[in-house]
Amino acid sequence: MDFTIREAEPGEYERLGEITAQAYLVDGHLDFGEDDPYLATLRDVATRAAEAEVLAAVDPDGTVLGGVTYVPAGGPWADIARDGETEFRMLAVDRAARGRGVGEALVRACVARAQETEGCIRIVLSTQPTMRRAHRIYERLGFVRSPERDWEPLPGLLLLAYALELDGVADSGAPRGD
Repeated sequence: MDFTIREAEPGEYERLGEITAQAYLVDGHLDFGEDDPYLATLRDVATRAAEAEVLAAVDPDGTVLGGVTYVPAGGPWADIARDGETEFRMLAVDRAARGRGVGEALVRACVARAQETEGCIRIVLSTQPTMRRAHRIYERLGFVRSPERDWEPLPGLLLLAYALELDGVADSGAPRGD
């Protein structure tokens, strides 16, 4: 791996917010394009970092390649996590860095954090049906669809749920960290 996964630093928040916003915009995951109200949330890394843990993938030269928001159990950014669960959101990789394993490394880092959390039995996430590249990463790492937890944050915006059971993950060949 020719990059590092670590907590995002304040000087990287603006760039990481733009990577996240552009990933959603360019890949067609926002219903209203540049006018979508969710765009401001995607760009606001500082708020997420204050209330959750924002991880960044960074090249040795300091170039931010992508990021993800890791939400400990019960955190204000949790959408579907229940007792004993953690969650991650807003996984995004700069288009120029795709194909290098950045997205998978960020997911592995979230799984490792969940495994280190006492009492955590599962890590969950929500994803749009059109985010097929991300689905392939999740499934490759052992996440399974949990259709009973699918939900609509807004009418007509279906989010699919995935979950990874953490008991026995180390023995199943699933990732242990980045």
